[in-house]
Amino acid sequence: MKIKVFITDDHYMVIEGIHSLLQHESTIEMVGHAMNAASCLAYLEQNLPDIILMDIGLPDKSGIDLCQEVKEKFPSVFVIGLSTFNQQSFIEKMMNNGASGYVLKNATQDELLEAITTVAHGKTYLSFEAGKTLQRIKNNPIVLTRREKEVLELIAEGMTNNEIAAKLFVGTTTVDTHRKNLLTKFEAKNTATLIRVAVQMQIID
Repeated sequence: MKIKVFITDDHYMVIEGIHSLLQHESTIEMVGHAMNAASCLAYLEQNLPDIILMDIGLPDKSGIDLCQEVKEKFPSVFVIGLSTFNQQSFIEKMMNNGASGYVLKNATQDELLEAITTVAHGKTYLSFEAGKTLQRIKNNPIVLTRREKEVLELIAEGMTNNEIAAKLFVGTTTVDTHRKNLLTKFEAKNTATLIRVAVQMQIID
């Protein structure tokens, strides 16, 4: 049984982009799209997809409000929030209003497919490791040593361990230790996530 996916987004390029990512997936059936909340609700009166990929910034109604309305009227339909912003407030509002997932618009094909499959099986999916991390650590401010902050900033500049070691006049083993400590403190699986979360938390620019 294919997972029926409907897109609600006011940017046609986003709709086309998602469609091109998923159209050849054997487990997915793209059943249509709407470019505003009214059209989405009108479609749901006649057809019930399994999942709606829903932009949170629609022209006639907030996707956050639309999500709540959809879940009240059509509780069997799963909603995955779509956004360019990985902000805690947006994630929480969408999830509190009934969304089963939250995906950023720069998600990869694999990530989008994972989100849809996960939600279709009744589970919750938060895109972007940073989104999960921000939820876990929002009430636990991260405290960095002066040296960790320096290493973090140099990592963000794209420097390697060897380059950082040379700049700070320390051994590469020391830099590697700082890097591992940073990953642990931020609960990040890789450097890319580490930097994204640090920027989100305004620890670095």
